[in-house]
Amino acid sequence: MTIEINNRPYDLPDDARISLLDFMRERLEFFGSKKGCNQGACGACTVLVDGERILSCLALAAQYDGRSVTTIEGVANGDELHPLQALFVEHEGMQCGYCTPGQIMSGIALKSELERGAPSNVSSDLTVAPRLSRDEIKERLSGNLCRCGAHNGIIDAVAAYVGGEEQ
Repeated sequence: MTIEINNRPYDLPDDARISLLDFMRERLEFFGSKKGCNQGACGACTVLVDGERILSCLALAAQYDGRSVTTIEGVANGDELHPLQALFVEHEGMQCGYCTPGQIMSGIALKSELERGAPSNVSSDLTVAPRLSRDEIKERLSGNLCRCGAHNGIIDAVAAYVGGEEQ
């Protein structure tokens, strides 16, 4: 059984009880995804699996046999930051940085969700593509918590990345 993480194959652990987060951090030394609450409430462990975001603290590594995982370490192109990473810097979307990897991974996923026309809880009409607004971005990022107060910079960075309205 293997899993692809950041375009490299890895053997899955023999113990089926190991979370994807613990496998990545403790066995593979991918430390970008953070263990915050370890209960799926903070979003610090957000990664992409086949392009869709998941909370890696709630996922068992064994569930992802044959799947492709992208962590924050896998979004940059060498020394060149991913566009959303650069926008986080430009818009001061971080302070302590603990939530930043999960926020960025969610922002990347948010863009593809919008491109697919996936509605959210604040989408006013479920029959048309959601109108990107600040409220829409806030709703879609609501599972990622920031304790430092960098929310405005985070929203501005994501809005710039997806082409939404900035305020």
